[in-house]
Amino acid sequence: MNPRPTNRGPILSILQIRQFRMLWYVGSLSEMARWMELLVLSWLVLQTTDSAFQLGLVLVFNNVPRPLFSLFTGWIADRFSRHLMLIVAQSTNVLTAGGLTALLFLDVILPWHVFLAAFILGVSRSLEDPARRTALLDAVGEGRLVNAMSLEVISSTAGKVVGPLIGGIIIDTLGFSGSYSILLSIHAVNLVLLATQVRIPNVVPSSAAEPIWKGLGSTVRYALHSPVLLGLFYVTVIMNATAFPVRQFIPVIGRDELHVGATMVGILLASEGIGQLAGAGMMAATRDLRYLGRVFVLGSISVLIMALLFSWSPWYAMALIVLAIGGVGQAGFSTMQSTITMLAAPPEMRGRMMGLLSVCIGAGTPLGTLEMGAIATISAQWAISGNVLAGLALVLPIMLLSPLATRPVIAASKISIPEPGPISTG
Repeated sequence: MNPRPTNRGPILSILQIRQFRMLWYVGSLSEMARWMELLVLSWLVLQTTDSAFQLGLVLVFNNVPRPLFSLFTGWIADRFSRHLMLIVAQSTNVLTAGGLTALLFLDVILPWHVFLAAFILGVSRSLEDPARRTALLDAVGEGRLVNAMSLEVISSTAGKVVGPLIGGIIIDTLGFSGSYSILLSIHAVNLVLLATQVRIPNVVPSSAAEPIWKGLGSTVRYALHSPVLLGLFYVTVIMNATAFPVRQFIPVIGRDELHVGATMVGILLASEGIGQLAGAGMMAATRDLRYLGRVFVLGSISVLIMALLFSWSPWYAMALIVLAIGGVGQAGFSTMQSTITMLAAPPEMRGRMMGLLSVCIGAGTPLGTLEMGAIATISAQWAISGNVLAGLALVLPIMLLSPLATRPVIAASKISIPEPGPISTG
């Protein structure tokens, strides 16, 4: 049973819940390893191929599994053990890191090995996301979901800060084989914690017997008839096609325009996370935030504007500052993205709806990254600028046209739908 809310503030109240706290610890370690791994793989490809396009392929292969598998993994999260899903995902990370470590020590690694590893890690991610985030809602309830998801964003953002910092330093000091030895250790420790310390009760929804294709079809139909979810998924696709691939090309801007090495590039990547930590911390401490969609859309717009400024920053210090400001906006985007998705979906559909959200993320990222990578072979600055300006043109109308930004979000579980009664004959 979850403890009752206390007057110690929303953050301390949530952290008193052991189920949430252990999920949060494991998620924090997982996110640190994820961002560290992405930098190591990206820098490895950039240094061995000197190709901005192949650098972009790391992110492409990492995100392709999302549209392919996430609806199915969301359906699994609604019907089966979420704890087992997390253990399978983390075991996959351990095996992948072990294989790459062996290839690096043998000095036989090739770019296709990196792309394959990125793909497998993407499959693992598509398993982990719907299982862990719906488990977080189970732990805290709807009333404290914004605060819980803010803490979730804090943990993922702390990983985004610490991971690249450690990754850049160990690449410069221990090389790629040393970097992956450390990553393998982190993944192994997280698997042990997940298996021995995390307990997630099985939740059997009323629709547990629903066939898979019927269940997935009902999820898509529900989203298409929800203006809030439709607006959120639209913005998600646009942002993942035009804004978030920019992060993958920060190493190119850092090396070729700002003339810095792996450690300084790691600090650049971390600066965005520092801003995101600040923004998530503010939201974690808020009470009764009503216009969740407005925070989501305004956060999206600020991310786009800061990405444009970053691409043309003439000084390293300026690049750090604008990336940090963009991180504050990304905190609003990330926190509200998952929060709105779960609140706007019926309780028995939340895992599948999170899977559909992951499909939208995966659908936008590979296309945007491929296009940006192709243009970046000529100019990374113009590749970023063109995508960001297109993103602004597509997102700004949502501020006026969608109830996502103009109305408060009401939880689907609080909207009563009357059961059909008998037909009157008199």
